[in-house]
Amino acid sequence: MTATTPREQLIATPPDPEPGRGRWGVWAQADFRRLWIGETTSGLGTAVGQVSLPLVAVVVLRAGPFMVGLLTASEWLPWLLLGLSAGAWVDRWSRRTVMLVCDLTLLLLFASVPVAAWLGVLTVWQLLAVGFLTGSVRVFFTTAYKTLLPSLVPEADLLEGNVKLQGGAAAMDVAGPGVAGLIAQTVGAATGLLVDSVSYLVSALCLTRVRTREVRPAPAVRRGMRSEIAEGIRFVVRDPYLRTYASFAGLANLGLTGLQAVQTVFLVRTVGLRPGAVGVVFAVVSIGGLIGATSAGRISRRLGSARGMLLSCLAVAPVLFLLPLAGRWLPLPVCVLAWAVAVGGVVAGNVIYGSFFQSYCPAELLGRVSACASTVGYSAMPVGALLGGCLGGLLGTRITIWIMASVLLGAALLLLASPIRGVRDLPQRAAL
Repeated sequence: MTATTPREQLIATPPDPEPGRGRWGVWAQADFRRLWIGETTSGLGTAVGQVSLPLVAVVVLRAGPFMVGLLTASEWLPWLLLGLSAGAWVDRWSRRTVMLVCDLTLLLLFASVPVAAWLGVLTVWQLLAVGFLTGSVRVFFTTAYKTLLPSLVPEADLLEGNVKLQGGAAAMDVAGPGVAGLIAQTVGAATGLLVDSVSYLVSALCLTRVRTREVRPAPAVRRGMRSEIAEGIRFVVRDPYLRTYASFAGLANLGLTGLQAVQTVFLVRTVGLRPGAVGVVFAVVSIGGLIGATSAGRISRRLGSARGMLLSCLAVAPVLFLLPLAGRWLPLPVCVLAWAVAVGGVVAGNVIYGSFFQSYCPAELLGRVSACASTVGYSAMPVGALLGGCLGGLLGTRITIWIMASVLLGAALLLLASPIRGVRDLPQRAAL
C-alpha cells in the first residue's frame, strides 16, 4: 500500500480529552454525547419499526411466511447491490453529512406507510418498496456510522464508546418492541412507524450539533471508484482476522435472518400470541442485548478480546435450539430466556469486534474495508430471509427455526477453527 499524506485522511484527528474526562469517560466529550443521544433515540424508532413493519404485513395485509420473508429480504438486498460502492463514496464524503441526509430520507420513507394506511391505499408492494429503499439508505448510513466514532474520541476510548452506543441501542431494543406492541394493540401497527420517523428527525438534529469536522480527500488523490473498491477488497481478503470474521458473519447472518423471517409468524400463528404479547416477547429478548452490550467491556478485559469475542459468538447457536419448543414442549418464558441469551451473545461479540475493527484498520481505508466486510455479512441476509420464508411455508415455522439454528452452529464452528482461537487478544493495528 502506498504512503498517504494527512490530506488523504477523511477521518479527523480525535479531539483531546476534555476536562473531567477521568471521571466521566467519553461522556465528557460533547460530540460523543450528541451522537449518543441522536442514535439512541433513532434506535428506539428502529426497534419499533422492526416490529411494526412485519406486523403491518401479517396483521393488516394478512401476509404469509413467504411474503414476510420477501419483505425482510428487501431490506437487506441493497447490501449486495450497493455495499462496495457505498464504502468508496463514504471514504470521499463527510460521514456526518451522509448520516444526516440518510436520517431525513428515512423519516419520509417510514412516514409514507401510515399515511397510505390512513388513506386506505396501503399494499404489500408499498411495504416491499419501503423495505428496499430504506435498506438502500441504511447501507450508506451504517457504513458512515461505523467509521465516524474514531473521529470523535481517542483510540483508547473506542471500546468504551462502542459499549455506550451499543448499550443505548440495546436499551431501546428493550423498550421498542413493547412500544410497538402497545401501539399496534391500541391504534394499529402502521401508526407505530410514525415513531420511527420522528426518531430520525431527532437523530438529524443531534448530528447538526456535532462540531468535529472531517477533512475530505483532495480530488488529486482519488484514483477512480473501481481501484478504490478493489483496494478495500484486497485488504479484507489478505487479512486473516478480517477475512475470518467476514466469512463467519455471512453464515451467521444467513441463519439469524432466516429465523427473523419467521419469528413474527411463529409467535402469532403457531404459539398464538396477540400483537401486544409479541411486543413484550421481543422486549424481554432485547434485555439480553442490553446485558451483552454493557458486559462486553468486562468480558474483553477479563478474558481477552479474542477469547471474549469467541465465547460470545459460540453462546448463540446452542440456546436457539430451545426456541422452537415454545408452546408445546417447553413453557414460553424458558424459550424466551434462551432467546435473550443468544441475543446477548450476538451484541457482545459485535461490540468487541467493532472496537477491534475501528482501531485495527487504516483510517484512509476504514469506509471501504467496513463496506467490504459488511457486504459479505449483510448480503447473506436477503438469502436467509427468502430461505426462511420458503422453508416456513413448506415445512412450518418450528422446523425452520431448528434449521436456522443449525446454520448458526456451523458458523460458530467456522470461527472456532480459525486463527482467532489461538490468541488471547486481537491485534491493535493491521500490518500494511
